[in-house]
Amino acid sequence: MDLGKFRQRPLLGILRGIRPAELEPLFETVIASGLQAIEITMNTEGADGLIRNAVKRYGKQLMIGAGTVLTLKDLQSALRSGATFIVSPVVVPPVIKYCARHKIPVFPGALVPQDIYEAWQAGATMVKVFPAGCFGPDYFREIKGPFPRIELLACGGVTPENIKDYFKNGASAIAVGSSVFRKEWLAAKKFHLIRNRIQTYLKALP
Repeated sequence: MDLGKFRQRPLLGILRGIRPAELEPLFETVIASGLQAIEITMNTEGADGLIRNAVKRYGKQLMIGAGTVLTLKDLQSALRSGATFIVSPVVVPPVIKYCARHKIPVFPGALVPQDIYEAWQAGATMVKVFPAGCFGPDYFREIKGPFPRIELLACGGVTPENIKDYFKNGASAIAVGSSVFRKEWLAAKKFHLIRNRIQTYLKALP
């Protein structure tokens, strides 16, 4: 993952539960939208193969990572498949430390100050505050008070309408999932709606 490039367009897409037949049209849509970073969660059926195929076909155009990495076994499987960054919903110290040691960008999830601090101390690239929408943008300002050096990625409850508030209050990046990659749109093959939704988020970035 090119962190410099990601920081210039700090929006991460989360793909969960996608099917092999959706991979090509969905990734073509993502590329056309202008989104540059995407993760496939490891609790998606056949995640290893999906990541491997995505990296093979689109790895030069997109930063492709693995999400919902909960164990070292998940991590090794994701890395063998070609994932270039790692995301978790919680703090898994062995995963964070392995990634930090091998200079692999890692975004562990945390919510309360103790977990946020522990994730950063373990070597997190950014700490994914999840679910961010439970406390809202003001929570980021409160966290940045005692922890000004900790970089935060907001995930869950971020909309085009409040995205600027998250950045204004200390977020370094945003992650979006089901609000963009909606199951009903995928089922109906309405990929243009996904493209439009991504572009709405991108245009709302500060």
